[in-house]
Amino acid sequence: MIIAIDGPAGAGKSTIARRVAKQRGFIYIDTGAIYRALTLKALQSNIDLHDEAALIRMAEETRISLNNNPDGSIRILLDAKDVSEAIRDPRITRYVSDLARIKGVRQKMLALQRRLAAAGNSVLDGRDIGTVVFPDADKKFYLDARFAERARRRLDELRQLGNPITLPEVEADLKNRDAIDSTRSCAPLKKAADAIYIDTTDMTIEEVVNTILKEI
Repeated sequence: MIIAIDGPAGAGKSTIARRVAKQRGFIYIDTGAIYRALTLKALQSNIDLHDEAALIRMAEETRISLNNNPDGSIRILLDAKDVSEAIRDPRITRYVSDLARIKGVRQKMLALQRRLAAAGNSVLDGRDIGTVVFPDADKKFYLDARFAERARRRLDELRQLGNPITLPEVEADLKNRDAIDSTRSCAPLKKAADAIYIDTTDMTIEEVVNTILKEI
């Protein structure tokens, strides 16, 4: 069974997908982490994020794997190195959408996502899971929330990681990511026609998880 969960940044996709997967004993695949890992490598390698040819070559030569932990979290390995914490740096957040918009990069990662999901029952979250990666997913969900709430959640998340980022900085980053993700020519963020829409603004994590579990 394939469960697709899409939505904008800060809507709660990763948290919800991780918990749903844990409760059902499914594999959790954080597709955003894949693009974050690629962004980390590009920045570490000083590759110009506007040099699409160089970024596509990098994607072709990069090995990324995701390992599920018993607590529901995942370890992200970039060329066999654990980068689970490094990819959450605000600098990665700032640039990940620039890399993720590149068609050639997405095509390379599409094969990886499908290969990972082939290992068994899976829950995937991202921007185009229900529209491009798995258009025939068994169940599709689109999580959303008001912008102010998404910004607040992202701010809390980053501060828990010890980052002293401010709310205006978070809001600016979110607006930039929303614009890039929604208008890119390749696999833009959008709700699949058959996806179940869930506004998580005034819902607890448990309420969202239970809503999805009832549907599947």
